[in-house]
Amino acid sequence: MIYLEKELSQEATSYLKEKGLITSLNYEVEIPGEGNMNVVLRLITEDKSIILKQSRPFVRKYPQVAAPEDRIITEAAYFSLIKGSEKLLSYSPEILFFDPNNNLLILNDLGNSFDCLNIYSNPEILNEENINNLVSYLNELHVLKTPPEHGNKELLKLNHQHIFEFPFQETGFNLDTIQDGLESIKQEIIKDKALISKTNILGEKYLEKGYSLLHGDYYPGSFLKTETGIKVIDPEFSFLGPGEFDLGVLKAHLILGNNKFQNSFLTNYKPKYNLDLVNNFAGIEILRRLLGLAQLPIIRSLPEKQEYINLAKNLILSKSGIK
Repeated sequence: MIYLEKELSQEATSYLKEKGLITSLNYEVEIPGEGNMNVVLRLITEDKSIILKQSRPFVRKYPQVAAPEDRIITEAAYFSLIKGSEKLLSYSPEILFFDPNNNLLILNDLGNSFDCLNIYSNPEILNEENINNLVSYLNELHVLKTPPEHGNKELLKLNHQHIFEFPFQETGFNLDTIQDGLESIKQEIIKDKALISKTNILGEKYLEKGYSLLHGDYYPGSFLKTETGIKVIDPEFSFLGPGEFDLGVLKAHLILGNNKFQNSFLTNYKPKYNLDLVNNFAGIEILRRLLGLAQLPIIRSLPEKQEYINLAKNLILSKSGIK
C-alpha cells in the first residue's frame, strides 16, 4: 500500500510519475480543506490541478476511530452510477483515475471554492437558489436506476453508531468539554425511554435495504460553493435507503443554521415522501450534531441549544411517524 501525505515520500512520487500524474519534480501539494474521513490533497503541476483522496483504516480527523479502509470504493462507485445523468454530473467533480488497490481516488479540482459550514453563523451562505439546486440534485438522485447492491455495509454500521447510538448513550466523552452544562442535557436525553425507543426504530429503518440512491451525508460540509455554482462532494457514505434520510439531514442543518427555507424547501422535492419520516431523521441529526461525537462549529448559548434539542425531540416523536 502506498500512502500519500502532504510531504510526498519517494515511493509516492515514483507512483505518481508511473501513473502519469506528475512528469517532473516541479509540483506543489496543498491541503484543500479540513477533511474528516480521508486524506485529501491538492496536487498542482505546470499544466493541471487535481484532488487526491485516499481512505485509511481510521478516520483522518480522529485516528483513534477505526473505519473501513476500502470505503473510497463506495465513493468511486457513486460517481460511476451518476454518469448517466447530465444534471448530477454538473454538480459533481469528475473521476480522473481510480486505484482500488491503494484506495486512491483522483478527481478534477473544482477550483476556488469553500464549503458551507459557515451556515451556522451566516444563514445566507445557502440562499434560495443554492437550496433549490440542492433539492434539484436530490430529485434526480433519488429516482436514479441503480444496481440492487450499493454501499459499504461496515461503514453504514459505523455511521449508524454515530447517528443513532452515541448521542443517546454513555460514550466516555464529557460534553462539558464542549460547553458547560451540555452533558446534563444529554443525561436527560439518555433517560427518555420513549425517545430512545423511537430512535432505535429509526436506526433499524436506516439499516434496512432501500431502493433510492442516497448521498448519505447531505450536510453543509458536503456542499461546495464554486465559481460555477454549488457542487456536491464526498458521497462515501452513500447507500440504498429511504430518500427521507437525505432530506431529513438537509432539513436539520437548515434548522441549526436558522435558515428561513428550513420548511419550504420540501415543496420543490418531486418524488413521493413521508413528511413525518423526514422530520424524524431531522430530529435525529440535530441531536447527533449537538450531543454526539461529530461536533460542528455551531456556536449557540446553552438555552439556545436546549431549544433545538426540544424541537428535535418533538420531530422524532411525531405521532404519525413510522410504526
